[in-house]
Amino acid sequence: MFRSCHADRNRSRGGDCLSIESRYVNVQGRLLKFSNLSKVFYPASGFTKGQILEYYRKIGPTVLPYLQNRPFTLKRFPDGVRGSAFYEKQCPHYRQPWVATGIMGSTRYCLINDLATLLWAVNLAAIELHTTLGTISSPQKPTMCVFDLDPGEGVDLSGCMEVALQMQNIFKTLRLEAVPKTSGMKGLHLLVPLNSQQAIGSVREFTKQAAEFMELKFPDLVTSKMPKQYRAGKVYIDWQQNTDFKTTTSVYSLRANEFPTVSTPLDWREIEPGTARNYEVAEVLERVRKKGDLAAPVLETVQTLPVFNDDLRGILGRALEKKSKNAA
Repeated sequence: MFRSCHADRNRSRGGDCLSIESRYVNVQGRLLKFSNLSKVFYPASGFTKGQILEYYRKIGPTVLPYLQNRPFTLKRFPDGVRGSAFYEKQCPHYRQPWVATGIMGSTRYCLINDLATLLWAVNLAAIELHTTLGTISSPQKPTMCVFDLDPGEGVDLSGCMEVALQMQNIFKTLRLEAVPKTSGMKGLHLLVPLNSQQAIGSVREFTKQAAEFMELKFPDLVTSKMPKQYRAGKVYIDWQQNTDFKTTTSVYSLRANEFPTVSTPLDWREIEPGTARNYEVAEVLERVRKKGDLAAPVLETVQTLPVFNDDLRGILGRALEKKSKNAA
């Protein structure tokens, strides 16, 4: 636990202190200087920068395995969630000398491999955690794929859950494990663990074909097309994040919402359209305490996506028809 203390005493002893007066904190042997701890980042709730840092300190052991050795994009909100934000892919030149980095393409990314680096990044107002689907050493072999269920105008999180349940029928038919999580904003993310060295090209093709199949089977509910004219009244299944260079929101990431909502992993039994909601910081910490890490299969499960051919479409079509008849 961080303890309140005077800045001068903290500076001289390097104690684990974090308060409005304190600016120096010892994090696992690294002495970090924090700033503006009383600054309000979420005006609707009064949630401060110090509280953001405290959340990430507490959730750190749980979230760090999902960040390990992945190119990290800083999305910075220096004036809080109602201010302007900017992305920073290039790891800042003024970074601490112990911050690990890795090169992908022409960019040197920060790697969030320990708690000190995580809190250093958050202190730069990078309150959201955005990483690639692959690691810095194997960017074209993602350890997971993601379906981003994004509600169009007139649709809410409940609509996304309805689509998620239909996609779960597909996953079950293919004997694929998937982890649902709230985006922390309006939508839902479905993470499919891979950890099998499957190439990004075949992963991307599967997600594209799966999204198009869902649109074919549920045309009044789903679109796989990005342009906004196709999305009103429907859930857009965004499959296009499945590339080696795009980032996605990590589990347990805070979001720049009106309130401090978190991208929260769920149990499939919680996917009930009538009870759809987002979760805030205190709730997420309590969920982890009681339920453990519901996203753990993303790190542990090894599986390979099949080729989405006509035979597979037939199998899935019959499975969905059977499911629909049984539900009637």
